[in-house]
Amino acid sequence: MKIDLQTAAARLREMDDILLLTHRNPDGDAAGSLWALYRLLTKLGKRVKFQLVGKVPENLLFAAECEAEDFEEKFIVAVDLAEATLLGEALQPVYGEKIDLNIDHHGSNTFFAKETFLDAKAAAAAQLVYSLYEEMNVPIDVRSAEQLYIGLSTDTGCFRYGNTNSEALHTAAELVGIGIDNGDINRRIFETKSKAYIQFEALAMSNLRMHFDGKCAVMALTKDMFTRTGLDESETHMIAGLPRQVEGVLVGATIKEKDNGLCRVSLRSNEPVDVSAIAKTFGGGGHKLAAGCDLYGTVSKATADLLKEIEAALHSYNLL
Repeated sequence: MKIDLQTAAARLREMDDILLLTHRNPDGDAAGSLWALYRLLTKLGKRVKFQLVGKVPENLLFAAECEAEDFEEKFIVAVDLAEATLLGEALQPVYGEKIDLNIDHHGSNTFFAKETFLDAKAAAAAQLVYSLYEEMNVPIDVRSAEQLYIGLSTDTGCFRYGNTNSEALHTAAELVGIGIDNGDINRRIFETKSKAYIQFEALAMSNLRMHFDGKCAVMALTKDMFTRTGLDESETHMIAGLPRQVEGVLVGATIKEKDNGLCRVSLRSNEPVDVSAIAKTFGGGGHKLAAGCDLYGTVSKATADLLKEIEAALHSYNLL
């Protein structure tokens, strides 16, 4: 059931012993929103804990939270989670059907939780957590402001993407006014790259292939590339946007080879193509211009299957 901000705030006020969850391999918005929500609830005197599946990117850890205690949860809250399967194989069977409240901004949300506070117009889940701070009249300290800024800035591409609306910019200004060093945060997240990442990006770009008269670019990230460079997978979140940056490209895709025949796909697009619809055909989802899904088989098979759907999508927009 979809609920509004006031109902979500009321539910959080009345409940205790709260477990916070987000999607596997958390990005800046997932981690930042979860940490900021954790701080909000602890400021209200709640017992709160969280679980993160997959490694948080190294450049976000300066704003991380540490859990102080463990207990048996009585209320489960998810944040930045479009569907339960995105919890990952470890948590989805345990919590997939037990989530009481979901705080999300994905238009593809499947409403798997008992109650869902959803605003698909919000630039990031962090925007919704910020609105909860305001609604619940909880002061935002500098650490919470850093976490919220991380969520906003990463999901908007440092305020460059089309989802950067006036509300996001106003909120970012408010967070800077609280006292965060936004220049330092931007440098840490968007401008600092490890030597291994530079080597990996060079290999990735050498794998870039163009399709459909240059309207689609696909990049394969193989296990061998990770072995050769020693790059940690958590550092690859910036690579997903590279194929879309090529002039003329409407759909960009990165296909990351995993173990056991799994390929993880990240899709990025320029108007008017809705890549969440493409991802949905494979059981994935996301936003119109940024989505993802999982495919099984070799990288070559995953590429072929993906290109078939991308071609159909381009035809549906009369772009081919």
